[in-house]
Amino acid sequence: QVQLVESGGGLVQPGGSLRLSCVASGIIFSRYMMGWYRQAPGKQRELVATISSDDSTNYADSAKGRFTISRDNAKNTVYLQMNSLKPEDTAVYYCNAKRRAFENYWGQGTQVTVSS
Repeated sequence: QVQLVESGGGLVQPGGSLRLSCVASGIIFSRYMMGWYRQAPGKQRELVATISSDDSTNYADSAKGRFTISRDNAKNTVYLQMNSLKPEDTAVYYCNAKRRAFENYWGQGTQVTVSS
């Protein structure tokens, strides 16, 4: 059974930082592209960042320069370091593991709220 468990969300003031973590089980973690997506109220889920099995990264324009995705294959964990947070970053953040079309898994999400 595949499980992706996110943690690290919470309430932070504008300009603050948070580090999200996602621990995966039930997959050969090192073989998967890992990603972070987010969904704000009334909006579609959108890409934040991905990191491939060979550590190539990709970021949404909104995340470039502020967010950093990384992975630790020994711990089956992917991270999202978020700095200079803005109110528009408020959303539920989801972890994703994808290898092929039929091997595409999601976590339950963690809430990030940026507000003063």
